[in-house]
Amino acid sequence: MSIDVANESGVTAVDEERLSRLARHVLDAMRVHPLAELSVVLVDEGPMTDLHVRWMDEPGPTDVLSFPMDELRPGGPGRTSEPGVLGDVIICPQVAERQAEKAGHSTQAEIDLLCTHGILHLLGYDHAEPEEHKEMFGLQGEILAAWRERESAGSAKDESS
Repeated sequence: MSIDVANESGVTAVDEERLSRLARHVLDAMRVHPLAELSVVLVDEGPMTDLHVRWMDEPGPTDVLSFPMDELRPGGPGRTSEPGVLGDVIICPQVAERQAEKAGHSTQAEIDLLCTHGILHLLGYDHAEPEEHKEMFGLQGEILAAWRERESAGSAKDESS
């Protein structure tokens, strides 16, 4: 699986390796083919505003945008998705930081949420309708809970070594 994480935001506090591990976790959970490709790019507010205006026709920066390429869909029981280019997830750490403060959690937790959310959008999930919202946010919560458990287990293992 090819996961490219590029930090073009100038924010140095972002853990790019962690973001890559999270993306792999999400793709594995969604049974995405091992030959799939994903790009995660962190940008500051200027470029995010430009993208938000151009593609969503909405003013100002947003937290995350997803740009699907091959319109891959998740795999199912006993099967993976087709191989291909999943697309790009664009995240703005500055917007994430403000949202994290309001939500009462860390900026990293917010970026984790936005990365997961963006990947689910690439896989065809949406939240425009109540049922879609329930499905997408439920799945997002499950994936993030498993991720946090996995990361804390890994941290505990590293500390005991």
